[in-house]
Parts: sequence; C-alpha cells; structure tokens
Amino acid sequence: MTASQRVAVLGGGIAGLTAAQELAERGLDVTVYEANDRLGGKARSIPVDGSDGLLGEHGFRFFPAYYTNVVKTMARIPDGTGGSVADHLVSTSETLIASADGDGAVASTESPDTPREWVSAIQPQIAGGEVPRRELAHFVSRLAVLLTSCEDRREQAFEHQSWWEFIDADAMSPAYRKHLAQSTQALVALRPEIGSARTVGTIYLQLLFGQLDPGAPAERVLDGPTSEVWLDHWHDYLDAQGVDVRLDSPVTELHSDGHRVTGAVIDGESVTADHYVAALPVDMLPALLTPALRRAAPSLRGVDRIRTAWMNGVQFYLDRDIPIVNGHAVYADSPWAITSVSQRQFWTDHDLGARSDGDVQGVVSVIASDWDTPGVLYDKPGRECTREEAVAEIWAQLQAHLGADTLPDEARVAHFLDPELAETDDGLRNDAPLVINTVGSLQHRPRPDTDAPNLAVAGDYARVETDLATMEAANEAGRRAANAVLDAAGAAAPRVDVWGLSEPRAFDPLKRQDRMRFKLGLPHPGEVGHDAWAFARTLRP
Repeated sequence: MTASQRVAVLGGGIAGLTAAQELAERGLDVTVYEANDRLGGKARSIPVDGSDGLLGEHGFRFFPAYYTNVVKTMARIPDGTGGSVADHLVSTSETLIASADGDGAVASTESPDTPREWVSAIQPQIAGGEVPRRELAHFVSRLAVLLTSCEDRREQAFEHQSWWEFIDADAMSPAYRKHLAQSTQALVALRPEIGSARTVGTIYLQLLFGQLDPGAPAERVLDGPTSEVWLDHWHDYLDAQGVDVRLDSPVTELHSDGHRVTGAVIDGESVTADHYVAALPVDMLPALLTPALRRAAPSLRGVDRIRTAWMNGVQFYLDRDIPIVNGHAVYADSPWAITSVSQRQFWTDHDLGARSDGDVQGVVSVIASDWDTPGVLYDKPGRECTREEAVAEIWAQLQAHLGADTLPDEARVAHFLDPELAETDDGLRNDAPLVINTVGSLQHRPRPDTDAPNLAVAGDYARVETDLATMEAANEAGRRAANAVLDAAGAAAPRVDVWGLSEPRAFDPLKRQDRMRFKLGLPHPGEVGHDAWAFARTLRP
C-alpha cells in the first residue's frame, strides 16, 4: 500500500468519524463528506434559534457500562485542556421509575454491596413491588436460559422469536407486562412484541451486568452539550490528522461497474477514490443502490428491509433548576414511552444563564420512543400531531408522572424539538428515524466488509456484536469498516482493535454444553417443558 490511497467516507456521524480517525491515524488520505452543516449525525448539538448560544439535541446522550468501543475512541480525542473527551463522562447514581398514580420508585445505579441492594439491582424497573414474586422468578429464569444458550441457538432460534413471546408476557399479570416487557421501549424505540428475543435479551443482560460490575460505572452522561464537549474536539483532531472534512455535502449517487464502486456524486460533483466507506443512514442508503452496485455487493440487497421507528427528543428550558433525579427518569405509564435527564446537575461548566440573558437556569431533556400510541392530551399518536402539539403532549405526560407542583407550567421558558421532525399535511415526517431490530431482521443487516472490494459499510445497522442501534454499534461498525479498508488496501499498519459484548466467563461451560445440544437438535434444558407450561398458562382465567 502507498500513502496515496484515498478513502471517501460518505457520512459524518459516529460511524463515519470513527472510520475516518482510524484510517487517518494509519496514513491513508481520508475525506469525510457530511450532508449537514455540523458533524455528528443524530449525536450533534444544534443551535437554538433566537438564543445567545443555547444548544438543542436529538436526545440526551447515554453511556451504559457495556459501551467500550466508543469510550476508547473518546479517550484518544484531546479536549484542548490536556485531557480527553472521555473525561467529560459523568456517572449517574439513580434512576427514577415514575408512575402516573404517584407510586414511583428510585433505584440506585451504583454497584450493590448488600443482599437487599443486589435484589434491587436485578429488578430496577419494578415500582412498588407490583410484580408477583413467582412472575419475577419466571422472568429471571428466562434470562438464565438466554444467558446459558450458545450463539447458534441465539441466532437461529431466539432471533426468530419476539421478546414478548420469549418471556411469556401474554400469560402474565399486567404489572409484569408493564414493568418487565413494555419497559424495554423506554430504552430503545423497540416494541417488545416485534423486537427479537436475541436483541432485547442480550442488551438487557448487558445493562444488568453493568449494574452489578463494581469495576465500571453502570451509567454515564456527558457534562455538556455533545458538540461542545465531544464532537467539535473530534473535528479538530481529524483536522490535525489531515482529514479533509467537507460539510453540506450530501451524497446523491453511487456508481458501480458491477464489481466495485467507481465513483460518487456529492453535492452535484463527481468524486472518485480508491476506497469508499458508506456511513449513511439506513433510510438513505437503499436509494443509492443501483442494480450494478447490488450485483457488486449482494449483502446490501436486504438493507431496504431493515425497519425503522421514531425516537426523538425535546429539551425544555426552565427558569429554575429542577434536578428530578441524579440520573435517568423512566415514565412507566407514558403512552409515548418517554424518558428524561435533567441536565443542569451534570452540566456544571455550562452556563445556561449566560446563553439566555439569565432566563434559563435548567434544562430537562426528554426522549419519546413511541409515536404510534395516542397521547393523553390530544388522543392521537405523535406522528399525527403538529410540532407544537407534540411538545405540549410530552410536557403533559411529564406532568402526569411528576405532578404540576414539581414541574410547573410557569417554569417553562422555551423548548427545542428535534428539527428532524417536519410538519406535513398529515402530521409529522421523521427525517432521522432509528433502526430497530425486528424478529428475523439479522439476515438483512450487511457486514461492514462487503463483496465489492473497495466498499465498506459503517452504520448502526451493520451486522456487529453490539446488536442495537446505538453510538456503540456505530463506533464498532466504523472500526470494522476501517479494518475492511486496510485489508483491501493491503496495508501493513496494525488493524483496529474491536471489542464485542462481554458476558461472565463462568457461564461458558453451560454455553458449550448447549452448543452440543443445539447441534444434536435438542432444546435448551431450560426450555424442556416450557412450551407446555406456557400453553397451560394461557388457558387460565
């Protein structure tokens, strides 16, 4: 390989920037083409119109303990003060499970020490002990089946079963469905009825391991707006590495001779490179796949079957700081599956007052993950609302859980709704939907290294170990795409380190036993008699 190998990274989100960093550090000539006027994709901060520097975001940033790849990338980006952007991660200590009937609960996110704390850690989403003990025991037994199953069983069996079905939600109490089945939608825009047991269960286990691991913080957030404390520094670092970053440069065409990529049209101009990294959103990539490119990279043929859902945020700027809880708040009865973080307590060096003539002293960042269920204010789903109606609805759902005394109307100064939600004659259009892992969708997700020798794919929809649309998955995909380029270029540089999901090694012997059972066509020991039990439960009044 020569130093003149040119790489065009198409997309400047987390995945594209990761690939660009890894390749530039290894001597390749990298250009990043980003359609927006700022880097970062969904993670970027956006100036609030009419303010003196307030920033809005697609939603709050969330770094659970299993995020390894993205945090290691952050640790290599200087923050301009002698540290790294990873130093701007702040640990939370609590999670609020708020209920509309007022019987909420606060669970610690710190590592447990006592038996009572261990029990609490295993059931953090159970408010007020509503779930019967026998049902909680059943839920834990289902997690145990997943944890001790081999990878082949997970991919070939649990991938084709919904989480709802896997944990027998239909046969259980309303409290079980509310706190243990439907609560997953507050974490990701993924309904348990359609999300695969493999995806939901694996990530559920990762969150649980993070809670129980004394060597790592269970949850972290950033100590300021994402662009200011991370992405702007990343841009500077890429500049220093010689990366040519071109903003306002949308990709409109990809050309192929049926074997490899021969060029791209970007902002009306033809661009050629030796290698291409497609770090484009999954809803945009299919439009670029010509018949010739589909022949060159057959693994991309399924990307138009990957489903998306809505997961968008709104920031409420307040005339006072209302901390709510030292971490995340989950609103268990909210129709739109909302969660929030009160940011000011973590943004200690971010002067909101100076950016708002003193009017703003607090900010509550809210994410809504269900835009298909009617709300409490307008009795219609979010996608049928206007932007102002959506904001009012989310505020009403917050107040329904926290109370108007805690979150009074007069505290609101302004708000910022994700600009990717655009008004149409029929309601809202989402220009930045989120990938969701539905039952059986793994087969449609492309590996970062495609059949086209000079094309790699980087995105949170790529087939990587972090099986969920997250910054961690995007970063992992960017790392793997960089390795694909290095391999194709014949580079002598060391390959990029990649970390997969980690589970306790104590369960490896049981997984090996299950691998043999699976090869012999035998069920997992924990599944023996389960189907008959589940059927019998459905017959009970």
